[in-house]
Amino acid sequence: MGDNTKILIVEDDPAPAELVGMYLAKDGHDVVRAADGLAGLRKAREDKPDLVILDLMLPKLDGMEVCRTLRAESNVPIIMVTARVEEDDRLVGLDLGADDYVTKPFKPRELAARVRAVLRRASRDAEGNASVEITHNGIAVYLRTRRATANGERLPLTPTEFRLLAVFSREPERVFSREQLLDQVFGDDFDGFDRAVDTHIYNLRRKLEKGSGGKKYIHTVYGEGYRFGHD
Repeated sequence: MGDNTKILIVEDDPAPAELVGMYLAKDGHDVVRAADGLAGLRKAREDKPDLVILDLMLPKLDGMEVCRTLRAESNVPIIMVTARVEEDDRLVGLDLGADDYVTKPFKPRELAARVRAVLRRASRDAEGNASVEITHNGIAVYLRTRRATANGERLPLTPTEFRLLAVFSREPERVFSREQLLDQVFGDDFDGFDRAVDTHIYNLRRKLEKGSGGKKYIHTVYGEGYRFGHD
């Protein structure tokens, strides 16, 4: 991973931005930087990075708004960096479409490892899908192009939400535990928490229902996990 891979760091503090950039450059990534939210949004649109490291507290436009705007325009993986430590704050970032988060203070080596993990997941999404399309009661999942539609209309899914839907749609009616979903969607390299799964599933469920005119596809099986299937 890393050949010609472009990473955008959006961070207003030059010291950590430079240090993280050095670690990522050692991993073989091309690094571009922006010191405020507006500049970060502009560079993301112009440079088309493979991954964005996005600080939460930014001048001109905060990280939440940058994440919300980017996610409406692109499926680029986003790692949110935040000084806030409450779980709810981290869930807000995931709710807006971030793929992972790192809390300050952090070691640059740790962030570089998170970058490698998120890029590996993105690479797995793009490769090795034997089945091109899976359909289930009006929902279509296109694995190679990472698109999903409801009744022919494209669903605005984040990369993580798409991976969840792909896992569910391959085995409709199967009950998945949170641990199984963490393993299949995030992989062994995810250093997250169970409620992250609940947040992504809540968002995916909401988008499926909105796109399908209110049909319910994801069902909670209390004490066990989640099941995909239209009742």
